[in-house]
Amino acid sequence: MISDLIVQQATDVFRIGLLIALIATMLRTEATTGTLLPLAAGVVFVAVMIPLTTSAGALAPLWQQVATGIVVNAVYVAIGLGIWRLWQRRG
Repeated sequence: MISDLIVQQATDVFRIGLLIALIATMLRTEATTGTLLPLAAGVVFVAVMIPLTTSAGALAPLWQQVATGIVVNAVYVAIGLGIWRLWQRRG
């Protein structure tokens, strides 16, 4: 059941788009706001917002959706930030 929830969240195009926008926004404001706090706040915000607004066909209770959402979001943000850092080193 948890694995189904993780797969559902990991393949959610809306979630991926929000996380890409989060990384892009953090990169533009990094000098002022830093890196860790905006990303952490964004990861939690997306993890809470999506189940609250689209929970019609929920596979699990809200707390499980949010908890797995935080994990999935953190993994995607780490991958995205890693790709960005590697891109910067190349250029």
